[in-house]
Amino acid sequence: MRLLIAGWQGQVARALLEQAPARADISACAIGRPALSICEIGSIERALAQVRPDVVINTAAYTDVDGAEADEARALAFNRDGPLLLAEMAARRGAAIIHLSTDYVFDGHGTRPYTECDATDPATVYGRSKLEGEAAVRAANPRHVILRTSWVYSPYGRNFVRTIAERARSGAPLRVVGDRQGSPTYAPHLATVILDLARHLSRGPGAAGAADGLYGTYHAAGGGGGASWYDLARRVVGGLATPAPMIERVTAAEYPTRAPRPAYTVLDSGKLGSALGFALPPWPDGVRACLARLAA
Repeated sequence: MRLLIAGWQGQVARALLEQAPARADISACAIGRPALSICEIGSIERALAQVRPDVVINTAAYTDVDGAEADEARALAFNRDGPLLLAEMAARRGAAIIHLSTDYVFDGHGTRPYTECDATDPATVYGRSKLEGEAAVRAANPRHVILRTSWVYSPYGRNFVRTIAERARSGAPLRVVGDRQGSPTYAPHLATVILDLARHLSRGPGAAGAADGLYGTYHAAGGGGGASWYDLARRVVGGLATPAPMIERVTAAEYPTRAPRPAYTVLDSGKLGSALGFALPPWPDGVRACLARLAA
């Protein structure tokens, strides 16, 4: 099975490239800018011709939530128009596509974990651009899987868990928002799910283990019922082999941002678990795994 990963510097792309070599039946190639820009037809054509993928995995996106408020055109270009081109051109070559989306497609006013059947109503330009990107991928390639995920972190790149760990080791007190809840997701756990999905999608209709009925939209986030940023910070600090600094629980109102952040976007990944026979582990397991990697 040949995989083309659009994007190569993001946390999920790096996790995919780390895991793929251990799977004898997978050949994965990640290509990002400038060699592959999902907004440029020519670069997409060259990448598809070079890799000849069975499955395309789109990890590329514009993720600056506040920046999107000031540059809507750029957010839409990378989160809607680019995915449309990538999905359409993959379809022309007979390739399936796995497209990553976000919990920001919801308004955050919920009080129970969101399922795929819940109404979407993004409150930000970023969320709207990602929702429109989902619709574009669905329309362009019938052989699609859209994965909505949340609060991704890993041992590499800039992310909340690494930042908290670094600050905690310095001994400085921490002030962390406690009235926003989501589903912390460990990038290597998400990568495992993506690679298993890709294996199913690469098989032809009717073949054993094929993707018949698997196409569609799924939530793919850390299990365990969700957490606040404060809960996540406490878990990180508690797992470090250093004296724990004081952590002050604060409100989101004390940290105003240009774009409003949804207050509650815990994701229910039960549909994905039913489809694959397993789901992502509970988020505390991911934190432990991440801290072990950082310590090593």
